[in-house]
Amino acid sequence: MTSCPRIVIAGTQSGVGKTSVSLALVAALRRRGFRVQTFKVGPDFLDPSYLALASGRPCYNLDGWMTGKDYVHRLFARTTNDADIAVVEGVMGLFDGADPATLEGSTAEIARWLRAPVILIASAHGMGRSLAAVVKGYADFEPEVKVAGVIANQCGSERHAAWLSDSLRVSSLPPLVGAIPRNAFPELEGRHLGLVTAHSGNLSGVVLDAFANIFDLHGSVDDLFELAQGLPSLETPPPERPTPSKPIRIGIAFDAAFHFYYQDLFDEMELRGCELIRFSPMENNSLPERLDVLYIGGGYPEEHAEALSANLPMLTEIRQFAASGLPVYAECGGLIYLSRSLETLDGKQYPLAGLLPANTRMLNRKKSLGYVEVTLKEDSLWGVQGATWRGHEFHYSELTEDPTVNPDWKTIYRARRPLSGIAADEGFQSGRVLASYIHLHLASRPEAVERFITRCGGTS
Repeated sequence: MTSCPRIVIAGTQSGVGKTSVSLALVAALRRRGFRVQTFKVGPDFLDPSYLALASGRPCYNLDGWMTGKDYVHRLFARTTNDADIAVVEGVMGLFDGADPATLEGSTAEIARWLRAPVILIASAHGMGRSLAAVVKGYADFEPEVKVAGVIANQCGSERHAAWLSDSLRVSSLPPLVGAIPRNAFPELEGRHLGLVTAHSGNLSGVVLDAFANIFDLHGSVDDLFELAQGLPSLETPPPERPTPSKPIRIGIAFDAAFHFYYQDLFDEMELRGCELIRFSPMENNSLPERLDVLYIGGGYPEEHAEALSANLPMLTEIRQFAASGLPVYAECGGLIYLSRSLETLDGKQYPLAGLLPANTRMLNRKKSLGYVEVTLKEDSLWGVQGATWRGHEFHYSELTEDPTVNPDWKTIYRARRPLSGIAADEGFQSGRVLASYIHLHLASRPEAVERFITRCGGTS
């Protein structure tokens, strides 16, 4: 049973300030001495970097569509066992998800599974009593999802905040527990994928204090902490018991260019005895010693293309590593890095590793966005033919050639996008090198993790 106090910060829609409110609340709670475990709903790699810095603990993604209810419960239980409160930041609007007709993949689904109260963030700019109508719609829409309080962002004045509070009170709606003045929060830098990744430079202790100060002045930490307590305990499925394995050394590309990873996959690998060794394709001239496999995740290689291309010793070592027959797995930004070259938006072309027989180029528009279900057409690093996984795809780049024109390469994924029903071949494999634009959620599939370890030199 899991009984950690918990609260979900949701929005009426994207862009209403969920991340700023979540950061401010977490910083204010930490300043009071609470141990705060943070979560982000959905397949996001950027917001979790902010929540992790604010909480001083890893942030975990909760995604109902990719992982299912049992995994969400197990992950929540494992990561909150020493926390005083869990703060869950939602995705998009409260009811937006993978299906237009159900809660699947939405913040509301996670709130219902966790039996957690929802604090609804709404922009109050240009609204008075109409806020009550908006809140009533959200509060009544799904009876099993409890909207327990409202935070009005972009308020014009104290009088405006009092008006909003009164309109909710007289309509017997959830109370106003915060009224944030217009443009009060420090601005967070963004780019085409959303926010830029958090680091000590753009989210320093001074900035976090500023967030906490705003919440202390214009919100009620005490009210929110009270709402988070006394909730029903969650019945948690028994934890998966990892199969003992021979430890393997996994080289993880991790720097400003590559850092899009799900923390729970790292946890699952370490639980099975793996040693994770980070290295920088930009700054290191050589790979760590005695690696069994390379994992090159997503990130912003386009922002650092010149440095990546200039590091010839590292590019040479990665080519030699793959040529030796050792496995290499690359996702999205990692696929770009393994390609022959990257053409950036200014028309410059940067030679890269050249393992994947195709070039890549950046685009001014989104190339792909959405959930993906993958079925293996052949055996691979993560599974056997017929295995299915779920993941997500979001990128502004594309391959300019088909790698499978080269007879040494083939596609081993049949990737179906559930919203459109469109399916296509993906997942480029040659020998023990596998590159894909799709970020798979593999921690929720223990058989995939154990297969990977076995294929990379472990025994199970």
